[in-house]
Amino acid sequence: MANKNLSNAKNAKNDEFYTQLNDIQAEVNAYIDYDPDVFRGKTVLLPCDDPEWSNFTRFFAQNFERFGLKKLISTSYAAASKNISATKNTKSTKGKKDVSWYQPSLFEQESPQYDEEKTAVKGKIFVLDHDTNKNGRIDFEDLEWKYLEGDGDFRSEEVCKLRDEADMIVTNPPFSLFREFLAWIVGDDGKGVLTQSRRVAECAEKVKGGLAAKNAKGAKKFLVIGNMNAVSYTEIFPLIKFNKIWLGATGFANDMVFAVPKGTIVSPSDKAKAERLGYVGDYTRLGNSCWFTNLEHGRRHVPLKLMTEADNVKFSRHKDIRGKGYVKYENYPAIEVPYTDAIPADHDGVMAVPRSFLDKYCPEQFEIVGIAEGESGKELGLKAVPKELKRLNRSLRDGQLYYMRDGFPEKPFARILIRAKRPK
Repeated sequence: MANKNLSNAKNAKNDEFYTQLNDIQAEVNAYIDYDPDVFRGKTVLLPCDDPEWSNFTRFFAQNFERFGLKKLISTSYAAASKNISATKNTKSTKGKKDVSWYQPSLFEQESPQYDEEKTAVKGKIFVLDHDTNKNGRIDFEDLEWKYLEGDGDFRSEEVCKLRDEADMIVTNPPFSLFREFLAWIVGDDGKGVLTQSRRVAECAEKVKGGLAAKNAKGAKKFLVIGNMNAVSYTEIFPLIKFNKIWLGATGFANDMVFAVPKGTIVSPSDKAKAERLGYVGDYTRLGNSCWFTNLEHGRRHVPLKLMTEADNVKFSRHKDIRGKGYVKYENYPAIEVPYTDAIPADHDGVMAVPRSFLDKYCPEQFEIVGIAEGESGKELGLKAVPKELKRLNRSLRDGQLYYMRDGFPEKPFARILIRAKRPK
């Protein structure tokens, strides 16, 4: 089931979720541990980020010298362009966006470049590349900023130019624009942006050459937060299948808590979970969020320790496997494996596993065959579901896997098809 807050964010375009410093640090440290020079000499862009409220800029600025960064750039989105209002009516009688809720920070108001007319309608750019205050170190206090010409939308021409300048992009992008944002990273400026209606084959063509930037620097590296459900998007799954992107080092099952603007409506249960984790106030827990990246980390190359098929039948801790074995699908030559830890180590055929498998996916151990959802399922050649079975189970659709249990057709939730790699 999709996380309720993420669904609400998509529907209401409520994308103001601020990542906690400890979550950023835990994730980034995994890449530093794997390669201490991963950021060295790099220009890092943090779009969709406001260092007055967010922690990405603060974290990278404070670690500027330790990471060996060449330049740090962050951009923020204008308040008037956000879907936030102090009243139920988001527009005034003159058709202007209600920004009465917006209060500039003291940081901005006390700066000599503060402009009352620009503060709510212009985005801002923050740059760090030298010791501005001459105290012998480069850190957060050396950030220089100014207003952008536009509202700071990542698809604007001026932010696209910053993207082309950068070696690496790190941020928590708007959840509602994740598809567009990932396409933007690989060089699509919003014209003919990838959409869900594109076929898998077309997406595959786009990524054949890798995530290559338009400049000559090679592949554009990135580390971004998104919804775990994005792995099944028509635009994104081919990138995962061909090992162009993968999940980050932090397991998606781990709770991530985000700060939200005052007055944001959040699920009471998720707010309670955030409080149990020590975050009291304007916070919410998003349990279905995860990191997406093309940066290497050690956890990605650790193979799963698995039992044989026979041992799973004898000793599995899962009652629907122990003593029963694995059911076979009716419309595809694969077996159903409902739990990642129940993958049989000696099975040579195709196995259908939960999406959560990607959190443990080791490309040296398994290859990804496909995903059994929608148009992607049809591309796999899944046989159509007979009409009489659709009448028995009205949730069955063509392009989905199904198996028979006691004469009744059942379908699993969101399965990825994999096959074990064997030494040649």
